[in-house]
Amino acid sequence: MLLSQRAIDVRFMKRALLLARKGEGSVAPNPMVGCVVVKGGRIVGEGYHQRFGGPHAEVIALSRAGDRAAGSTLYVTLEPCDHFGKTPPCTNSLLAAGVARVVVAMLDPNPRVSGRGISRLRRNNVEVSTGLMRSEARSLNAPYVRSLKEGGVIAKAAMSLDGKIATVSGDSKWITSRASRIMGYRTRSSVDAVLVGRGTVQQDDPELTSHGSGRNPVRVVIDPSFRTSIGSRVFNRAAPTILIHSLAGRRGKLEDVRRKGVLTVYLPARRGRIHFRTIVRKLRDLGIRRLLIEGGGETLAAAFAAGVVTEVMFFVAPKLLGGKGAKTPVEGPGVPVLADATRLSGMKAQSIGQDILLTAQVGVKKRRG
Repeated sequence: MLLSQRAIDVRFMKRALLLARKGEGSVAPNPMVGCVVVKGGRIVGEGYHQRFGGPHAEVIALSRAGDRAAGSTLYVTLEPCDHFGKTPPCTNSLLAAGVARVVVAMLDPNPRVSGRGISRLRRNNVEVSTGLMRSEARSLNAPYVRSLKEGGVIAKAAMSLDGKIATVSGDSKWITSRASRIMGYRTRSSVDAVLVGRGTVQQDDPELTSHGSGRNPVRVVIDPSFRTSIGSRVFNRAAPTILIHSLAGRRGKLEDVRRKGVLTVYLPARRGRIHFRTIVRKLRDLGIRRLLIEGGGETLAAAFAAGVVTEVMFFVAPKLLGGKGAKTPVEGPGVPVLADATRLSGMKAQSIGQDILLTAQVGVKKRRG
């Protein structure tokens, strides 16, 4: 008995979904994607997105298919990209290979790219169908979909095994390995903006760029009273910068930093602090939906307390620093009882050189009744 075309499509899309899951734990914050290339009813190439910053599933599958990809049908769990990011557009590879038909499980939920890949393929006479096993594909990448829908906020930190982000003297370069730092740079290139507090700028003078690992994010500095030096590297012209402050009226120092191309944003403060929900709402108004918070401890504590963090990304190095006064990744007043702790789910561990990367989703705080 001959199978219907839909049954054939379902069979190969199931294979693509199985392949996609192989990337679990190694591609975040990117989505998991699987791809199968079929010709004459047989798989001639397949692949999945294996690691963050690495080749996309379509590129790997087409490479394995080689010349057999001409006139083939390509099954992919997420819409092929049509923009330059960490890698070139996948649509370029599909068109160059001569793929005749593409079956896509789900469109990319990122509003900046959704539909672009499919439109380009159709403009170039490639037959495209969408929606096959969409619910399974969305379930597979639920954290990715949620972060785009809700404007994900990632809390990132690099620490020793005993939970210190610096020594008692403030020395923090470098606790984690170069491999972890490179992954951190790549993460910056995947978000809209990276945010730090005034203390981090004063202590570390970071540039907050991707260091050549991709596009640079917008840099955001929270400094209500604006005590940060205008000579700090975060105010150079390597990437756009936003300074969030609470100085009413015009001040000479603000004018100086504006002349350096920095966007200054006034938000009211209470007791010297700007509420994090107000900050996140304002950044969304400016088009920033995916935000990476890199510290310091007080800044991360304020973000967790406000309930804006959706993901954590903590790098842990095999070192012990000790010191009662040494800084920790999440400071602030803390919670008085365990019932008030911020709960995490779906925690995964991944080896990055000698370090361990811990990632998890942030749940809702349990309150005492």
